[in-house]
Amino acid sequence: MAFVDEVRIFARAGNGGDGVVRWNVDKSKPRGGPAGGDGGAGADVYVEAVRDFAYLSNYRHTKSFAGEDGSDGTKKNMEGKNGEDLILKFPIGSLVTNAETDDVYELLHEGERIRILKGGMGGFGNTRFKNSRNVSPTQSTPGRPGERGNFHVELKLVADIGLIGLPNAGKSSLLNALTNAKSAIGAYPFTTLEPHLGSFFGYVLADIPGLIEGAADGKGLGGKFLRHISRTRVLFHLVSAEDEEVVERYKTIRGELSRHGDGLTEKREIVVLSKIDLVDPEEHKKYAAELREVAGEVWELSVEDPVVLKEFSKKLSILLEEERATIIENIEIEDVEEL
Repeated sequence: MAFVDEVRIFARAGNGGDGVVRWNVDKSKPRGGPAGGDGGAGADVYVEAVRDFAYLSNYRHTKSFAGEDGSDGTKKNMEGKNGEDLILKFPIGSLVTNAETDDVYELLHEGERIRILKGGMGGFGNTRFKNSRNVSPTQSTPGRPGERGNFHVELKLVADIGLIGLPNAGKSSLLNALTNAKSAIGAYPFTTLEPHLGSFFGYVLADIPGLIEGAADGKGLGGKFLRHISRTRVLFHLVSAEDEEVVERYKTIRGELSRHGDGLTEKREIVVLSKIDLVDPEEHKKYAAELREVAGEVWELSVEDPVVLKEFSKKLSILLEEERATIIENIEIEDVEEL
């Protein structure tokens, strides 16, 4: 099944039920007092975040959704039943935009639920209109229509580590080595046609499809997925040691991140010189030094060398724990400031 990260849907909340004209049954009078109940409220429409990044594929064919209408009022002043709320589920990281109002709703936490459309109020039954001058009202009101709108849903992956780099830099191999993911690999461009995710001791790693020069202008596959990097906490920028022009390859991707904007170049980045087992030790040390001059932090990697891979995994664990501690500290500071 193809990865779906963008859909358009129509949704409407439920309409309110009508109020009704009814009368109390009294054998001694041709017409008893008013007893018409109010209509029930229409269903609200909510969006809810789920931990399933493939969930948008459920909306490929079904594009229109309607909340349940409220029931009409009944006799004996009984209100109609309220419509059951409609819950539309989307992956964590989804942006839900109302095309008519431009309201934007972000789903960032599993189980988070946000109301996007309000159901219509139920109409009034004739009991509501009784007063000292109108003891037998014959009027009632219809239920109000629920809100409706067209929505654009766009997924931006939320990951702890985002693996980026030119095609064949070794991203898929690294993801497979560190997690239980089964990302496709091969010695040709664009082996990975969609983002793949893996879990590393509870942390989410995302293999972002290969970027090329011009990706920010829509060339290749990378342009479609640049937005997924915007919510990644740390970028691991893989550069293959097989390529002698490592600095130029690094700058190519950095240029695309800069042109795309969205704060991508401001994220913490660690350059990973991959496939070091395929070149002479002296050669890969030279490449690592060249990259450090322009990029700063550089890690060296061979997924084929168990010792190197184990050391890499250890450093990654430490980094992720440090990032988590920083996030918790920032949240605590924000809570104090709010008080």
